[in-house]
Amino acid sequence: MARTIKDILDELLVKSGFLDKNKIEKALAIQKVKGGSLTKILVEQNMISQKDLMSVLSEGLNIPPIDLYKYKIDPNVVRIIPEKIARHYCIVPISRIEQSLTVAMSDPLNVFAMDDIKLLTGFQIEPVLSTEESVREVIDKCYITDGIDFEKLFKEAESEEVELVSESEELDLGEIAMESQQVPLVKMVNLMIIEALNRRASDIHIEPQERELRVRYRVDGNLHDVLKIPRKNQNAVIARIKIMANLDITESRLPQDGRFKIKLPDKEVDFRISVLPITYGNKIVLRALDKTQSAMSLENLGFSHEAISEMNKAISWTSGMILITGPTGSGKSTTLNAILYKLNTPDKHIITIEDPVEYILDGATQIQARPEIGLTFASGLRSVLRQAPDIVMVGEIRDSETADIAIKASLTGQLVLSTLHTNDAPSAIARLVDMGVEPFLVASSLVMVGAQRLMRKICIKCKERIDIADSVLEKVGIDPGQIKERNFYNGKGCHHCNNTGYYGRIAILEILLIDDEIKELIIRRATVDKIKANAIKKGMSLLRSEAVNNFLSGLTTLDEVLRITTTE
Repeated sequence: MARTIKDILDELLVKSGFLDKNKIEKALAIQKVKGGSLTKILVEQNMISQKDLMSVLSEGLNIPPIDLYKYKIDPNVVRIIPEKIARHYCIVPISRIEQSLTVAMSDPLNVFAMDDIKLLTGFQIEPVLSTEESVREVIDKCYITDGIDFEKLFKEAESEEVELVSESEELDLGEIAMESQQVPLVKMVNLMIIEALNRRASDIHIEPQERELRVRYRVDGNLHDVLKIPRKNQNAVIARIKIMANLDITESRLPQDGRFKIKLPDKEVDFRISVLPITYGNKIVLRALDKTQSAMSLENLGFSHEAISEMNKAISWTSGMILITGPTGSGKSTTLNAILYKLNTPDKHIITIEDPVEYILDGATQIQARPEIGLTFASGLRSVLRQAPDIVMVGEIRDSETADIAIKASLTGQLVLSTLHTNDAPSAIARLVDMGVEPFLVASSLVMVGAQRLMRKICIKCKERIDIADSVLEKVGIDPGQIKERNFYNGKGCHHCNNTGYYGRIAILEILLIDDEIKELIIRRATVDKIKANAIKKGMSLLRSEAVNNFLSGLTTLDEVLRITTTE
C-alpha cells in the first residue's frame, strides 16, 4: 500500500520531534480549504522553520539540498521546462547529463509535479531541495516574460556569418548597417537595455576587447560584468546603437555624443550616448535617465537631520549662490532638483539650464543645453537672466565664463544653484578663484557649499551581524569606548543584490556655510586648509564623520566608509 503525504510527514516530522500529529492535521485542513503546498503551509503557519523543514526532508527523503544563490545555472537547461509549468510547480531544472535532468524544487512531496515533468520532458528526474523563495527568484531571472531568449539570440547572431575585417581592410558599411537591422541583433540590443533597467543600472558600458565585446552595468555606483558578445558581432552591435542615437556609423575615429528615448509600459527612459574611439574599436557608454520620475524631497535622500537643517537655512536666502560638489555620479543633480522641488511655489519663477534635463519639475522652465548649436551653459545663462527669474539652476560650472555670469547673477538678486567638481566643500572656493573669479566676488556671492557622496546600503535580504576588532575601528578614527551599541553589519550576498551585499544608496553631505569669518578668509586668499580648520572649529561635519554615523547606525559597512572617503 502506497504511503500518503500525511504518512510521510508523520514519519519524518513527528518522529524527529519537530511537529505533532495535531499540527499536521491542522495544516492538512488548511490545505483542503486554501489549496497550495503543504510544506509551505507548515512554514507560513510558523509550525516549523524553513531551515528545519529542509533539513528533515533532505535527510529523511535522501534528497540533497542546494543553495541556488551559489549555483551557476545554464539558461538553456532552465528552458527545458516551460515557464508556466515551472511557476505552477515551483520547480526549476538546473543541470542535464544525458537523459538525466536535475531539478530544484521546494516541495519534494509533490509527486504529481515529478510525474508531469518526467512525462513532459522525457528525462529521468533527479530532485534536489531548495527554498521556494530561491526557486522563484531563479525562475524570474532565467525566464524572460516577453518570450525573448537572450542566449538563443546570441546563437542566431553568431550564425549570421559576420566576419571581422582587419585594420588594413575597409569596412563594408552597407553590410554592417544591414546586419544591425536584423531581427535577432535588434532584439539582442533591446534586451540588453531592458535587462539593465530591470537591474536598476544607471549606465551600460559596451567595451571592445581583443577577443570579445564586454558589457557591464553600473548598479549602485559599481560596475558588474554582465555578458560577453562574440567579437565578430561587435561592429553590428555598435552600429545598431549608433543608429538608435542618430549618429554617423561611418565615423569611427572621432568621439561622438547622442541620445535616444525608449518607451516602456510604465515609463519613458532617455539614454545619453557617448562613443569613444579606443584600441579595439568604439567604446560606448549609455547613461539611463528616467524622465518620468519627479524630483525627490530632501528628507528622502538620506541626509542627516543636521545637514537638512543647514540646507534649509541656506535655501531660505533670496539671492546668492549654492554649490553642490563631488565626483561624477555622486547625486549632485538629484540634490539640486530636490532643493528646487522644495522651493517650487507659484510665486517663484524658476529656470534651469541642464545637460541633460534629468528630472521634470512642474511649473519650472527647463532648458536643455546644446553645445553643438551654440547653446552652452554660459550663452544660455545670459538669455535666462533676461527673463527675470527668481531662482536659476545651472547644471554645472565648467569654465570661467559660466562661473563669472553665475556669480554676477547671484549678486543681482537671483538665487543661483549649480555643481562643481571638487573633493570637499572648502576646495570649491579655491576652484572658483582658479577659474578667474575675484575672491571678493566669491565671498560676496557664496551662501553654502555642500560636498556630496553616495553610500551603498547593506542589502536587507542578506544582512548579518558581524564583529569588528577595536584596533580596526581606531584606525578609521572611531573610539570604541564611545560606541553605545555595536550594531555592525555586513551583507553576505544573495540573489536579491546580485551577491554584492548591497542594495540601494543613501547620500551624505559635508556642508560649509559661508559666514563673516569665512568671507574674510576668502578675501585674504587664505588656504583651503585654514578655511576648513575654521569651519570644523564651528562644527562642520566632514564626509568621513557622516559616513561613520551611517556605519554605526547599521546602514552600511566599514568597507564602504573607507571606499568613499579615501581622500580624508
